[in-house]
Amino acid sequence: MESHLPVDLLHWSLAIAPMVLLLLMLVIFRWSGGTSGWIAMGVAASLSIFIFQAPLDNVAVGFGKGLWEAFYILLVVWTALLLYHTTERSGSFKVIRHEIQNYSENYLFLVLGFGWVFSSFLQGVAGFGAPIAIVAPLLVGIGVKPIPAIVIPLIGHAWGKMFGTLALGWIATTNVVHIENQVLTLFYTGVLLWIPIVIGGFMICWIFAKWKGIKEGWIAVVVISLIQGGGQLALVTFNPELSAFIPATLALGALFLLGRMKRYSQKTGLEKETTILKEMDDDAESKPDISLHKAFMPYYVLSVISIIGIGITPIQDFLNQFSFGFAFPAVETGYGFEVGAEEAYNPMAPLSHPAFFLLLSSVFAYIWYNYLGLMKKGAIKHIATGVKNEALGATFALTGFLTMAMIMENSGQTNVIAFGIAEFSTPAVYVGMANVIGIVGAFMTSSNTSSNVLFSPLHGAVVDSMERLTLPLVIAAQSTGAAIGNVIAPANVILGTSTAGAQGREAEVYKSAFTFLLIVGVIVSAVSVLFYFMFE
Repeated sequence: MESHLPVDLLHWSLAIAPMVLLLLMLVIFRWSGGTSGWIAMGVAASLSIFIFQAPLDNVAVGFGKGLWEAFYILLVVWTALLLYHTTERSGSFKVIRHEIQNYSENYLFLVLGFGWVFSSFLQGVAGFGAPIAIVAPLLVGIGVKPIPAIVIPLIGHAWGKMFGTLALGWIATTNVVHIENQVLTLFYTGVLLWIPIVIGGFMICWIFAKWKGIKEGWIAVVVISLIQGGGQLALVTFNPELSAFIPATLALGALFLLGRMKRYSQKTGLEKETTILKEMDDDAESKPDISLHKAFMPYYVLSVISIIGIGITPIQDFLNQFSFGFAFPAVETGYGFEVGAEEAYNPMAPLSHPAFFLLLSSVFAYIWYNYLGLMKKGAIKHIATGVKNEALGATFALTGFLTMAMIMENSGQTNVIAFGIAEFSTPAVYVGMANVIGIVGAFMTSSNTSSNVLFSPLHGAVVDSMERLTLPLVIAAQSTGAAIGNVIAPANVILGTSTAGAQGREAEVYKSAFTFLLIVGVIVSAVSVLFYFMFE
């Protein structure tokens, strides 16, 4: 049956309504993620049935896929909370907070190091929300207030979403759309992704201490931006799989050199002016008598096993052979919109999933801290209680968000949104809007990869039907939008609020996240349009 989706203003407005409603509930009304997500899911399901002619089996399949997608991310939430509470129960965060000051007393430098560079490194090797779930509680542990502790890694790691995790986003994109000139596409994408790198670094300085923070941190931002952005651009056209990982690793090394500078090793007075640091008790006497390296050992283990498990191809291939996914039947709507059958939908390889590495690190953390004599009687019960209390809200919210997204995709609502934009666009306008479409996809799915898989075939169809429009620049804009859109993806925000102890405060996270997204989104669209007039 041929698809005849209704692409008109009424249906376009109704198709986008669940996402608009979700944002209003989260940001304006400040309702909880769970309540907002499930109400939005209910609205999406109702629209699917009564407006977009999706039968109940269509909605049921979308709901099932959404539950599976949510489980995929929730594994990271649960295991990240386990690692955090194990470390916190041992008292090691007190050691980390005090001992890092022996290396650098400049808190802006430390925040840039953890929130920007280390989160980017984790995105390069792990992804799937691990940078937020790991770094947000780490920042809280060294004295950063919960909301900026969430916003900073959200902003800091966004650039690595496309080519991180060994270029999973790029590989998935080439599997769903034929790109003749892949080298040009990679080049355009590398250039556009440099924008969130630079803006991200300066934005973190701004969050720390406004213009004084930028004045203090600009040298570090320029150096790290050149390494991350320039390194990715230099590598991406011939080795996209390592184009995020290698620059992120080199940036970690550059931190140690920058830390030797007097500018970044000593206090500058900004610590007293910033509003993002919380009042910390002088608990030097109560902290365990261990070194920084011993306190941080579980995170060293996490980094090493992640690199081994994901970065060494033979080992990754071995771990990936153990995978499973649920089968879903083909469904279609009354408008003829079809979704094919899946023998194993989005199969998960549990041994190469970031949650497995987090779980191993958590087990090691407990054994290690217990060996050091830091685990008192009843520690396991306290850790389990902490994980349970903070995981419940995240579980409820994430299942609501992702079932909404998959119901919209199965019923054709997502396609109506994209085709509606294309219907009223010139080629130049569409290039700029491709970035916006990527952002919408990431907001819906909380994934750069899923956004590209969802919309890249649609971009291919639009390019075929529109003269003077070529695919490389459109895919580059889409991919960059999908990367930066993750800073406002509800699932990622909930991931941060859950692991940083800020449940119910999502609206505060969105305030800074939207500012970053607006600035970067406008610049990326403008540069994309400029490239269109220069090179297309």
